[in-house]
Formats: sequence, C-alpha cells, structure tokens
Amino acid sequence: MVDEARLLGLLRRVTDDVAVLRARAGAADPADRERLDAVKYTLVTAVEGAIRAAQHLAASESWRVPATNADAFRVLAEHGVVDDVLAEDLARAAGLRNLLVHRYADINDTRVVAALAGLDALDAYVDAVTAWVAAQRD
Repeated sequence: MVDEARLLGLLRRVTDDVAVLRARAGAADPADRERLDAVKYTLVTAVEGAIRAAQHLAASESWRVPATNADAFRVLAEHGVVDDVLAEDLARAAGLRNLLVHRYADINDTRVVAALAGLDALDAYVDAVTAWVAAQRD
C-alpha cells in the first residue's frame, strides 16, 4: 500500500526544486561555475525525488522491480500513471542525473543549462502521480 504522505512529500520537494530551478534558469551561465554547481545540485535533487517517488510507487503496488532509475518511470507508464512520452523524458532526466552524480563523462555545461528548458516534464510528472493518488482514494 502506498504511503500517501511520504509520496506526496517527495513530490512536494520535486515541485520546490523545480521552482528554484526556474528562478535560476535565466542566470544559469555556464561560465559562472559556482552558480551552475548550485543549479546542477538542485537538478539532481529534483530528479532524485522523482525517482524515489516512482520507486516507492512501484514497490508499494508490487509492480515489477525497475532495472534502473530510468526504468522506474517506464514501470509507471506500464501501469498508466504516466504516459510513455513522459516516461521517456523522465528516463533521460535520470540519465543526466547519473552523469552529474557519477561523472561518467565530462559534462557539457551547456547541456545542463539546456536541460532547464525541460522542467515541464517534472511538473507533468508531479501532476500525473498526484492525480493517480487521488484516483486511488476514490
């Protein structure tokens, strides 16, 4: 059974991080390392919160275990929580999060700044999961 308070708390933090990212988006200059590092960290925490929410939902509902962080969003799509397009957008965000956290490769800071244009996917995710939770109550 889904711990609704926990899930909604995770989603609220995602929403808060997205608001911070939107406020910083215009000032995210790849040449300003300190500011860009703050943007990167907030982007990581926003995506991490979305992943944690997806994993909580999958585990609570006894859906299949996601193979990766990106796959957690695909599991939600399999059960109609999000659509396939949104799941893939979020899977790409999880990939960027992995690059930022694990530094698998040199990260093009221009790509990070460009990722800020995709914040609507996180908003849509929060809306979709919140709607799913509400529908389960009814």
